[in-house]
Amino acid sequence: MDSSGQTEGVPELPEVEALAAYLRERAVDHAIARIDVAAIGVLKTYDPTPLALHGALVTGATRHGKFLDLDVDGIHLVTHLARAGWLHYRDSLPAAPPKPGRGPIALRVHLDDESGFDLTEAGTKKSLAVYLVRDPSEVPGIARLGPDALSISDAEFAERIRGQRGQIKGVLTDQTVLAGVGNAYSDEILHVAKLSPFALAYRLSDEDVTRLYGALRSVLTDAVERSIGQGAATLKAEKRSGLRVHARTGLPCPVCGDLVREVSFADRSLQYCPTCQTGGKPLADRRMSKLIR
Repeated sequence: MDSSGQTEGVPELPEVEALAAYLRERAVDHAIARIDVAAIGVLKTYDPTPLALHGALVTGATRHGKFLDLDVDGIHLVTHLARAGWLHYRDSLPAAPPKPGRGPIALRVHLDDESGFDLTEAGTKKSLAVYLVRDPSEVPGIARLGPDALSISDAEFAERIRGQRGQIKGVLTDQTVLAGVGNAYSDEILHVAKLSPFALAYRLSDEDVTRLYGALRSVLTDAVERSIGQGAATLKAEKRSGLRVHARTGLPCPVCGDLVREVSFADRSLQYCPTCQTGGKPLADRRMSKLIR
């Protein structure tokens, strides 16, 4: 849980980019000694098997949207951490494998220097997913991804945003439109852009879209810069420390001092500043809300 009592959100582009950078530093050029699967349901593919990675060299680590990709001599161990998953790197792992069905560990990767990492998932709703593939595009979620949020051009961004009929909050988090942005950073981007989360994407003015693109770039670039170099254990705290409105319901907006408000849905919530984003008017707290004009 975070400081506002909400569950941690899905790790987004900056945190997954930082995890990839951390694995490039710590795991690349090491061989995989062993993989322990503690929760068989976490594996979404069956060929190749984890045994195919034993003895193989880790040659790279990268990111596709919110998917983490460890390249093991041409076989890709791809992970989507979902809402409650995380990667815990340890300099020394226990020799005994984790007991299936006991605790949060879903999969453990041992490296040849006795270090390695656990993929864990808290809670009872299990959504952590691991794929072993020869090409990352074999992962259905990766095949459906839109352009990456940090590589898209301003012209393509404008075209894709204007082509959507939904509210801008949902458009920004739709991974088929734009890859890498989730609930937390979409709140942050909209706050910087001074846009209501319920504004309709296709109705945004040229000025709105330009401001939104600038906010996307600045928020994500800043978050990546703050995250890179952090250990996996400190990334979540670093993310929380940089947030302006997300998960800060009832606290003052750092720009204008107004209280941050919240709109709750069945399984998530969004936060915004009325003064900065909605002309001082609150949004109705129900799923089908529209901006109160």
